[in-house]
Formats: sequence, C-alpha cells, structure tokens
Amino acid sequence: MSPRKQGYFFVLVTMCIWGGFTLFARLNAQWHISAWDIAALRFAIAFLILMPILIYKKDLAFLWSKHAVILALIGGVIYCLTVYTAFLYAPAAHAAIFLNGCIPICTAIAAYILFRQPFDKHTWVSLAIMITALALMSVLMLQGNASAFGIGDLLLFISAIWWGIFTVLLKQWKLSAWHSMASVAIWSAIIYLPIYALFLPKHFMEVSPVHLAIQGIFHGVFVVIIATLTYVAAIQRLGAFKTGSIVTLAPFIAAILAVPLLGESLSPSIVVGLVGMGIGALQPWRWFRQDSLAQKIQQQNKQD
Repeated sequence: MSPRKQGYFFVLVTMCIWGGFTLFARLNAQWHISAWDIAALRFAIAFLILMPILIYKKDLAFLWSKHAVILALIGGVIYCLTVYTAFLYAPAAHAAIFLNGCIPICTAIAAYILFRQPFDKHTWVSLAIMITALALMSVLMLQGNASAFGIGDLLLFISAIWWGIFTVLLKQWKLSAWHSMASVAIWSAIIYLPIYALFLPKHFMEVSPVHLAIQGIFHGVFVVIIATLTYVAAIQRLGAFKTGSIVTLAPFIAAILAVPLLGESLSPSIVVGLVGMGIGALQPWRWFRQDSLAQKIQQQNKQD
C-alpha cells in the first residue's frame, strides 16, 4: 500500500472515532458526567494502558523532551477541558461549525504565526466563505428570535485554536505517531490527575457505572490512543491541511446523526452554517484538480 493510500486509511479510522467523539461527548451532558470527571477518566485509563507498555519496551527517554510536555498541555489537558465543557452547552451541530469547521483555518493561522508559513489563495477563499456563512447564520438566528452565539460556541472555537496549534507543532517537530500519542497521554495524566484529585469537584458517585465504563473506554482507548495514532500517521503522509480538512467531515455527519440518536434539532440557520463551514473547511475545488505528481505521470505517458 502506497503512503498516500495509507494516509487515507488512517484518515478514515480517525473520522469514525472523531464522529463518535462528537456524539459521545454530547452524551456526557445527558448522562450528567462533568468535564472534570471525563477528562480524569480519559487520562487515567490511557496512562494505565500505556505506561506498562513503555516500561516493558524501555522506551521512556522521549518523555523528557520539552516538546512532549508542550504537546500534552495544548493537545491534551487544555484542549480536553475546553472541548468537554463546550459540549455541555452546545449541540453536535454547533460543534461541527465552531470546532471542526474552524480547525483547518486555525491550523493555517497557527502555521503563519508560529512558523511564518504564508496563506495561499485557497485559504483566503475558505476564510471568506466561512465568514459569510457565519454572518448569514447569525442573521437567520436573530430573525428567528434565537440567541446567535453562546458560551459553548466560544469554547468550541477556542478548542479549534488549541487543536490547530497542536496540529502544526506535530508536523513541525516530526515526532513519530507512537511517541506523539504517548507523550500527550502520559504527561496529560501526570499534570492533570493530581490537580483533579486535590482541587476539582468530583461527581462519579452520581453517574451510572455502565455510562462511566462506556465513556472511559471510548475516550481513554479509542480517542486518546487509536485516533491519535491514526491522526498523526495521516499528517505524516498527507500533510496537516489535507488531514485536517478530510477529518472535518466526521463531525458534520455526526451532527446529522445526532438528530435521530440524541433528539437534537437542525434549524435552517444551523444548516446554512454547516454547509458554509463544510465547504470552507474541505475546499472541494482543490480535490478535483490533479496534483503535480499526477500531472507529470500523465505527461510522461503522453510522450511515450
């Protein structure tokens, strides 16, 4: 299997888990699991699985890199707390718009600010489409006597900023998929769990053990370990932008599934936002153009 096909396979796996992440994170609100608790559960389970493996393999040296700690803080602790809190206030459709719809643009902005990677014309077009979609969505919301934006939407957008920075740093620092995932999981647990144990409120006793088990396995194993491995592997093979834009599809699908599964609604204003942000994030006009490698192969075949 070629590196490109491998990249698309890893993207597909990541899409399935990220789509599920949106739905499961929304279930936290219905099951009354707080952001503090689900973050602790996520980091603790991942730590208990990964640490024995690292000790057995005698593969601990990479953990002492400052890059490992920075990635854990941004893509682990801070991102998780903001995004899990956001899902307590915002429905799945809003997450598709303000979180996943904004990740590609936040990634491009982070790449420019941190490493002076310039915007290309496609990024400018995407930005114009997204701003137009958000403006139209806001007008429709106000006409329907609904509040345009809430605290959940703001937290989702802040989460997109964190994830954009995390994505760019992953690409720039060129850590392996295994070391990237383990760094985030281990250091997130080391940093967050003592703070949680000493200072933060806990509501485990008020939640069904079955619900805790389901959320713990999904977030601690599938999201932290499997999806991080496949996401980093996809970035290494396809690049940060292409990976981020394809994976963006998953939460849009989840937003539609949330209507029958979670009883959430899709108003005309939200549909406008979903379509506009989806087009801006995916940049579909780029997907129908041949890349330079394909053009060279085609020219060689014609010459032969």
